[in-house]
Amino acid sequence: MIAVTQNAAAEVKRLVEKQGKPELGLRVGVQGGGCSGLSYKLGFDQERPGDHIQQIEGVKVLVDPKSDLYLEGTTLDFVDGLEGRGFKFLNPQAKKTCGCGESFSV
Repeated sequence: MIAVTQNAAAEVKRLVEKQGKPELGLRVGVQGGGCSGLSYKLGFDQERPGDHIQQIEGVKVLVDPKSDLYLEGTTLDFVDGLEGRGFKFLNPQAKKTCGCGESFSV
């Protein structure tokens, strides 16, 4: 499964509270596309049959079985600094990543 830093968990909780839908979980996934072949996707969603579900730092994380293969060992972080603000994936399986960090290949 994946890990979620305290910064990422705090931002997810803030966004869930802003939407007013505490029943939703954070769906973390992978889809084809992007500069390097695969791209990360994030969003709020309901649980689906077959999902791998974790409670991390008070956040429900949902990962479909296919994405789980590509995300094993990944850490989701949230950065807010001079180089920008947003979620960042640290994936030890990624052999190549694009400059923006939003796509990768294995």
